[in-house]
Amino acid sequence: MTARTQVPPTRALIITTNYPRWEGDPHSPWLVTLLHLLRAQGVTIEVLAPAFAGQGSHTIDGIPVHRFRYAPACYETLTHEEGAPNKIRRQPAYLALLPGYLAAGMLAAWRLARQGRFDIVHVHWPVPQGVLGWAAQQGGGGRLVATFYGADLVLGRRLTLARPFLQAFAGSCADVAAISTYTAAELARLTGVEARLIPYGIALPPGDGEWPAEPGLILTVGRLIARKGQAYLVEAMPLLLQRHPEARLVIVGEGHERPQMEELVHRHGLAGRVTLAGRVSDAELQRYYARCDIFVLPAIVDDAGDTEMLGMVSLEAMVYGKPVVATDVGGIPDIVRHGETGLLVPQRDAAALAAAIGQLLDDPALSRRLGQAGHAFARDRFAWPAVVAETLALYGLARGGPGF
Repeated sequence: MTARTQVPPTRALIITTNYPRWEGDPHSPWLVTLLHLLRAQGVTIEVLAPAFAGQGSHTIDGIPVHRFRYAPACYETLTHEEGAPNKIRRQPAYLALLPGYLAAGMLAAWRLARQGRFDIVHVHWPVPQGVLGWAAQQGGGGRLVATFYGADLVLGRRLTLARPFLQAFAGSCADVAAISTYTAAELARLTGVEARLIPYGIALPPGDGEWPAEPGLILTVGRLIARKGQAYLVEAMPLLLQRHPEARLVIVGEGHERPQMEELVHRHGLAGRVTLAGRVSDAELQRYYARCDIFVLPAIVDDAGDTEMLGMVSLEAMVYGKPVVATDVGGIPDIVRHGETGLLVPQRDAAALAAAIGQLLDDPALSRRLGQAGHAFARDRFAWPAVVAETLALYGLARGGPGF
């Protein structure tokens, strides 16, 4: 997938929260792909991640995954499935798990680094994982680097002690990365540290860039949580159906707001017009992307200040040549450029969503032009070779790629 770069023998410890629990587990598939591509460049990879419900250490697709236990199995659910920040906001009792999590993680990181003598310690989601990175460095880890995704910066704004920790941790790293210009700007504002931009990578699907759509099929993908904004898209459907009775909406994803979404669909009389597909397999998700007429990302800034830090699902739709309607929040404009690769609308505005979707349904030429431009943009700016080159530069092993 990417040309081989000559790098010296290098051992990297990847510290992360949301690593897949088994082969085929849908958590962070882009990270799995990145690690395999780094292995292909000659980097030896090991992963340190928390256990889930008593899970022990194992190997996934040839990569050793060291799991640290931090609570009785029945309580080891802080990570995975929904994300710790969302769980803590809904149930503050989850905070009681944090001291054990940090203590067990730091001890595991120190022991692992002492045994392995890693050249690189790469921390993903530095709040709270940064303390594990410090422990690994003390145990014998080498160059400390980090990738910020945005949720950690939201915590930095909200929690009194998080901002000094962020400043200290970011300042102690040899290099840092952010997944979007929005995230990089937030990091600089909170810590004064400038980050290199390394977004998610994307693989192009097989085919020639033409995937026939089902007319009127609208797709959105994401967990059923507030910041994804699906409720506003459901509320846009009655407005859209007044002029486009052929329109149908499929919502792929699962989450704690499903009962509210079901009630909203029922209240607006949208049974048969809105489908809550739940969690689907990777193959089925790709079929939805290929079949949809328009993709929509209606994200919002939620009440806790959290939002979409890049909008990866928009990119996944673009590689299938689909026009995208999205809200102008967070890092989404890095991907959806209004009038160029898609249409941007204000957040929390069902009427604006309906109008933009209707504009694309009314104007097939515009829809086709935006879809083709989005496909080219995804291919040229988010392909894996550039992401791998920038990651190797983050590790101090190569010069940076062409940039983003």
